[in-house]
Amino acid sequence: MSAKTAAEAAEICADLIRFDTTNRGEGVARPERPAAEHVAGLLDEAGAAPVVVESAPGRASVLARLPGTDPSHPAFLVHGHLDVVPADPAEWTVPPFSGEVRDGCVWGRGAVDMKGALAMTLATVRRRLREGRRTRGDLVLAFLADEECTGEYGSRYVAREHRDFFAGCAEAISESGGFSVAAGGARIYPIATGERGTAWMRLTARGTAGHGSKPAPDNPVAELAHAVSRLAAHEWPVRLTPGVRALLDGLADALGTTIDHDRLDAEAARLGGVGRLFAGTVRNSANPTRLDAGYKVNVVPGTASAQVDGRYLPGTGDEFLATVDRLLGPKVTREFVNHEEAPAADPEGPTFAALAAALRAEDPAARPVPYVMAGGTDAKSFHRIGVTSFGFTPLALGADLDYFGMFHGVDERVPLDGLAFGTRVLDRFLDTR
Repeated sequence: MSAKTAAEAAEICADLIRFDTTNRGEGVARPERPAAEHVAGLLDEAGAAPVVVESAPGRASVLARLPGTDPSHPAFLVHGHLDVVPADPAEWTVPPFSGEVRDGCVWGRGAVDMKGALAMTLATVRRRLREGRRTRGDLVLAFLADEECTGEYGSRYVAREHRDFFAGCAEAISESGGFSVAAGGARIYPIATGERGTAWMRLTARGTAGHGSKPAPDNPVAELAHAVSRLAAHEWPVRLTPGVRALLDGLADALGTTIDHDRLDAEAARLGGVGRLFAGTVRNSANPTRLDAGYKVNVVPGTASAQVDGRYLPGTGDEFLATVDRLLGPKVTREFVNHEEAPAADPEGPTFAALAAALRAEDPAARPVPYVMAGGTDAKSFHRIGVTSFGFTPLALGADLDYFGMFHGVDERVPLDGLAFGTRVLDRFLDTR
């Protein structure tokens, strides 16, 4: 992969950052359409036949299907999202939508999550198209709206309304994996083989409205406060899923150490950066994030509500919800704001092996390991239609760059040499498809 392609990836990344695609959730978002049209133009220029689809005015995604050399071979999907989370310019060293190149990095909201990844994909695919290099099976590309909320205007929409585009796809790659984590003398490259399920819930307590100065035996605010407190204080038990066990085994081997499964919180702290790979995925979680009740200090309201961000490991959904219901008690009801199952991929299959081999080819010291993501991605939507995703956005990073802190953080940036590394790894991997 040439230096020209790496420079192109950096340029595309900076250009994409300059499109403000902020997604504040619950339908409040800047339109992705301008960024989508820019992406479509880049693909069209290289000879692809992209399609821009809208789920609502301005909420646009780009789809493309590049024919392979063997119609009988399975198609492969590469997907990513165009939208980003909000950024307060007052908190940043550089304007967050400037795409400024400084100190060997492209700076701006989305540099890591995930316009840098889109740029690597676009630069790699554009070069392959110019050179007439095709994958064996069809290569399907999806640049999506609305991942930073529920995906309803993006991945869910295209999986439901444009499912034919994904015909023959059984596997995919997307965000949140393939980056390097320095650990002593080792370079760990976690490849995501799963993620926790999502259970965003609205809790509601109901009681009798009345004057604030009088006794209120069924005060919904108090009832909800007690329930939320119980939920927040609950110590969720460790549940070692196959994916997390595989990560722990891989880390122990790569680092030449032992990891005590009976004290994983302490082990995560001891291992530093690599410990963060499993600290959030050894148990379920339910974090209260919003409260809403009343309208006046001297009025007991008739209802009170809260929202909770619940996440559960693969295979633990029923246990998770049963525990939530027990903690809430009989006077608080719950409903889903967003509910997605926990997808999982095979850490011992040929696709994982090909991803790991592509990393080792560009970094002989690479130690690829499987891991489970604490959060969620568009992989959940494609899981619904039978497509299994691996988290794979390859980046070689310096030990001083806090990659995890870049996600939704201040001064988000991606190294130019990291983008160059990623284009080379992606190109090698696509040669195997």
